[in-house]
Amino acid sequence: MACVAAAGTSACAQDIREYDVPAGALGDALQQYATQSNQQLFYSGSLVAGLQAQGLRGRFSSSDALNRLLSGTDLAWSRTEAGVIVLRREGRAKTAEAATVVDDVIVTGTLLKSAGDLASPVLILDRDALDRRGYGTVAETLTQLPQNFAGSATPVVQAASADVGASNNVYATGVNLRGLGPASTLVLVNGRRLAGTGSRAEFTDISALPSGAVERVDVLLDGASALYGADAIAGVVNVIMRREFDGQETRVRASVAQGGAEDVIVSHLAGRSWSTGAAYLSYEYQRTHALSSLDRPYTADGDLRRFGGTDHRSFYSAPGNILAFDAAAGAYVSRYAIRPNASGTAQGPADFAAGATNLQSIALGVDLLPSVERNSAYGQFRQAWGDRFELTGDLRYNRRTYEIATAASAGVFTVSRANPWFVSPTGAASHTVAYSFARDLGPVRSEGASESLGGTLGGRYDFSSGWSAEAYLAGAEERADFGNSNRINTRFLAEALGNIPDDPATPYRASVNGYFNLFGDGSANSRAVLDFIGSGGGEVHNRSRATSANLLIQGGLAQLPGGELSVALGVQARRESFETRGRTYASGVSPIIMSTPKRERSIAAVFAEARIPLVGPQNARRGIHSLDLSLAGRFEEYDDFGTTTNPKIGLVWSPVENFGLRASWGTSFRAGALPQLFDQMGVSSTFLTGEGGTNVLTLALNGGNRDLKPETAETLTLGLDYRRKGAAFSFNYFDTRFEDRIGRALTENAQAALTDPAARPFVTLVSPASNPEDLALIQSFSALPGFSTLYPMTAYGAVVDGRWVNTGAVRVKGFDISGRYSWSVGAGSVTLDTAASWILDYETRPTPTAQVRKVAGLVGYPVKLRARTGLTWTRGDFDAGFYWTYVDNYADRLGTSIEGWNTLDAQFGWDVGGRQGAGIRMVLGVLNLLDEDPPFYDAPSGYGFDAGNASLLGRTVSLQLIKRW
Repeated sequence: MACVAAAGTSACAQDIREYDVPAGALGDALQQYATQSNQQLFYSGSLVAGLQAQGLRGRFSSSDALNRLLSGTDLAWSRTEAGVIVLRREGRAKTAEAATVVDDVIVTGTLLKSAGDLASPVLILDRDALDRRGYGTVAETLTQLPQNFAGSATPVVQAASADVGASNNVYATGVNLRGLGPASTLVLVNGRRLAGTGSRAEFTDISALPSGAVERVDVLLDGASALYGADAIAGVVNVIMRREFDGQETRVRASVAQGGAEDVIVSHLAGRSWSTGAAYLSYEYQRTHALSSLDRPYTADGDLRRFGGTDHRSFYSAPGNILAFDAAAGAYVSRYAIRPNASGTAQGPADFAAGATNLQSIALGVDLLPSVERNSAYGQFRQAWGDRFELTGDLRYNRRTYEIATAASAGVFTVSRANPWFVSPTGAASHTVAYSFARDLGPVRSEGASESLGGTLGGRYDFSSGWSAEAYLAGAEERADFGNSNRINTRFLAEALGNIPDDPATPYRASVNGYFNLFGDGSANSRAVLDFIGSGGGEVHNRSRATSANLLIQGGLAQLPGGELSVALGVQARRESFETRGRTYASGVSPIIMSTPKRERSIAAVFAEARIPLVGPQNARRGIHSLDLSLAGRFEEYDDFGTTTNPKIGLVWSPVENFGLRASWGTSFRAGALPQLFDQMGVSSTFLTGEGGTNVLTLALNGGNRDLKPETAETLTLGLDYRRKGAAFSFNYFDTRFEDRIGRALTENAQAALTDPAARPFVTLVSPASNPEDLALIQSFSALPGFSTLYPMTAYGAVVDGRWVNTGAVRVKGFDISGRYSWSVGAGSVTLDTAASWILDYETRPTPTAQVRKVAGLVGYPVKLRARTGLTWTRGDFDAGFYWTYVDNYADRLGTSIEGWNTLDAQFGWDVGGRQGAGIRMVLGVLNLLDEDPPFYDAPSGYGFDAGNASLLGRTVSLQLIKRW
């Protein structure tokens, strides 16, 4: 076997580079290719003996360059995750492409097609790397990157009520680089924007694309508003779809975990290329079953004492509890626990326990993963006319529906002797009872759908002078429809309790159909009663749109001693809109219609980038093998925010061959999402922990703020890269400073809002039972959407303002490392690779007047260290890999330590019929091979794990079949 020159690192954008390989013997051409691409090749000398290669000159990706060198031969190749390439005989020759198109290669982190090495770090996950991660979709793979914090914008954190953003109503999947929020990571497809998702449309759903059509994913780990505009604060994720595909490919994957979450994915890709163009269409179907909280002991009942935690059950239960309002504590306390006799209902004073409390989890029987059905499609075409003009277009569609069991209705209700089921242990005429409907009605059923459609149409013209112009139109729309049912209608419940007379507007008659029994064990009420009171619900329909017109001109401006001075100039006009409407049927005879007028904004931008090669091959000297300076800037004008200008400077210095140093500095920004500005004001009721540990009924205000200013950020990165003979190493230091961050000041530590000194500007303590002014304040909110009649107005103890504001500042700094080493073992190859992200400091000021807090390694924020190390062995048509993932220990908000998490994944592959042939590839994957439970976390929700840093699935086994036709 011949081992030729070094492997490239995925930590930097080195995949797109210049090639100059003269025509001649294939063996010689491959050696030059390996040197110029920094790839490692394995092949026998007899395999290439007597074969010729046509010359290769221009700018290509490593895979495209190799395909062109092998064109016309019967050789095929495969690449391990680490970039080691193995050649073998395919059995049939491939023909060369008639048209060689180079300038359309997409390079993330620059507007230039001939940008050289980049000053910003870029993680590249090619098709092989995506497959070897062991996950079913690209979305799952990205959420598990060491640089990503999965504590926001994922289905499981939404279901576990752990997402402080609380906007992911359609259970989408976003990317949250550095833990700065999913809205601070810009997601692109082929360098172009998508419409936003969620109830505020402020982040992008990465799960909306068929994974089988993805060629690679570039993750730019640096701010980039100078290049891409708003939202690129923490970084950019650019999903590059396949440029072309000949033939057909079918993928079938099934996975299963203990207790549920069975997942099936079926996809098909069909395409054809011809001398002047290509087209293909990809379709993917996914069906995932729900996972109930009852299927894990640490999420089943809210009592975590047996795991070393606390009892999070509350007095909302069935049977219920008779409450009294303690004015001194400002909270309800239980006076009697209702203990029904064998009949299932309390019938006398003996059926009550004084001073006791019936306890039950508020989230009893909910799902922690939804049932999901997804249909995705993607199509692309390109057609050249002559040697200079090419027309391109693509179309993408996704529809995802979900169903999930969420927390059952519960509340505090007054019942009197007007109800024939009423019974009192003290002879009182009425009582206040805390009750949960989990056993009567079961969980609230939530369901919804997310539907997105997008497309682009553009053209590129190459001028004879070496300049090119590219223009395209892009449009994207996402519809999010979600709602719930099997929920208490408080107006109907009041009628069924006998608190108000029978309403002639309803067909229900309590004297005929029955009264609701609050003194039972959850099985004491008839179906007619339950159907009536449980007919509440609601629905919301959101629509987000993004359209743009774009023009980019680029080329060489002048020849400098170090190389060609390249520039790019562009303009863009973009329009965004968001609208919402819905209805709620939770507190009246007729639904309450809610509608927010369509809100729009227009953005105009001009931008430029220049690459200045100060030192190159022609003027290299000792200590300066190459030296490149890059400059970029973007000016944008918003019709609602004003103007913003963002520059970026980069420097790449290679003192010797195979070793490089880089630095970049720039500013970025994010304008508030349209709902954050224009949402109408609403309220909700919740219990928060007050002084002394009491549960205080709190009225929370929510809504938009038209006075919001844009978020701004300043980012500095420093790095080095080394690549030589099978070894690669990359280091990257980052420092991001965030100002005027848009947020709801109380969400970072919502449960402690009443006791946290930093939250005091947003908290008003009230006593409406004794203070008429406080009562008037609560009454002034009673007409707002979301106000609940489950609680008496005199029972509130606090009002908190959770509306959107420009909060304080955030600063996060740390470093990433990645390393790789490959060597031959007999007739095969072995690759060891590792990647890690280390947070040195994460400082936040949650409110403008708060003290700076250091939160790295605190629950709700990234842990200090995340790492993944893998060992991959490849021989012939077989490969095997073992991967260790490490999550550092961290702490909860009380300072209690949460253990680190170590998991081992394994994957075994067999190419039946050869890797590049028409055979079948079989892949057996096992995530969490040793079935490690997530580290215990005594979460306020009553779940004993942290959804942001660990998975509750346990050992998950998958089998995937890939057939090329």
